[in-house]
Amino acid sequence: MERHYGLDWLRIGAFALLILYHVGMVFVPWDYHVKLPGPAWAAVPMLAVNPWRLALLFLVSGYASRALLVRTTALGAFARNRSVRLLVPLLFGMAVVVPPQAWAELASKHGYTGNFPSFWLHDYFGFSILNGVALPTWNHLWFVAYLWVYTMALASVMAVLPQRWRTALQGAFERLFSTPAVLVLPLAWLIAVDLWLFVGGRETHALLDDGLAHAIYLPAFLFGFGLAGAPPVIAALVRWWQPMAALAVASYAFAAWVAWRWSGTAIPPYPIGHLFSLARAVQGWSAITALIGFADSHWNHDHRWRPMLTEAVFPFYLIHQTVIVVIAWALTSAGLGMLANFVILVLATVAGCWAFYLVGRRIAPLRPLIGLRAQPRPPRSPSPVVA
Repeated sequence: MERHYGLDWLRIGAFALLILYHVGMVFVPWDYHVKLPGPAWAAVPMLAVNPWRLALLFLVSGYASRALLVRTTALGAFARNRSVRLLVPLLFGMAVVVPPQAWAELASKHGYTGNFPSFWLHDYFGFSILNGVALPTWNHLWFVAYLWVYTMALASVMAVLPQRWRTALQGAFERLFSTPAVLVLPLAWLIAVDLWLFVGGRETHALLDDGLAHAIYLPAFLFGFGLAGAPPVIAALVRWWQPMAALAVASYAFAAWVAWRWSGTAIPPYPIGHLFSLARAVQGWSAITALIGFADSHWNHDHRWRPMLTEAVFPFYLIHQTVIVVIAWALTSAGLGMLANFVILVLATVAGCWAFYLVGRRIAPLRPLIGLRAQPRPPRSPSPVVA
């Protein structure tokens, strides 16, 4: 497989949006670890990315898993590689990166009075529930845990499937989704999930009781895995990205109107609530297909910053929410306005993420802990000029 630079840029952009999204979570009426005052309309811009951001990340992760598998000699080696690259940062994150989030949440929302060292040494590893907060926890690192589970499940299935069955499944995927079915079938599934299978459901991010999340993210991961071996499907998405982008904007406009009209915690009347769920499902898949088509047709080229940004994505993801939550906790007593708080949070998070990555990449024992290769990849030598 040739590297798809467009999906690299899409992954980088999606994680950058994730940072802004989690900063926004501090101000919206939705529950979050630490809250600061914000206007009721703060949820409106959040809805621009809420329906598709995580499904896109799982889809791109499935694509990247296929690329890694192609470069690996055997399924066992692939499974070991993914386990090391995912489980080591997950365990490090749960033990070191996430605890400040739990402490800040308890201090700001539940009146916890102990300092952080005391909390980390005596309470965090208690394997209990403290004032409604389960400890220890993985918080935002649930994505890493789910990605590892999906990867191991895929590798296990592939291990028992004969090669001819794998080839047949890939061929069926390509024949089906190189048609307009790529626009219709996943969307129909998302509508069924929201309006039939899990009506009014919420994601728990607790793995074993999170049927709603698995119904969305596992198919997205598998679709990305199949997409990596199906150039005609990508070509189909390129053909249709413009009308799908228009559909995504139109459905978002309706969802934004509902969020504006019934702001805060107000519940819209029937059938507005059902139409809101329908619009979010339409927006989600329309945005994903449009973004993939646009990335292939406009972003599929390399840049000197691309290797470093691609490598930095995982360390940024590991640390960003801890920086956001701790800084937000510090701002709860500062008495600043929303704009000042937002700017401080964005700048502090970007600076903290870069510091975490730049320091960690230079210290060999830290590299695997923050999701990097144990040894940096050697620089590529320039390609020979062919006369």
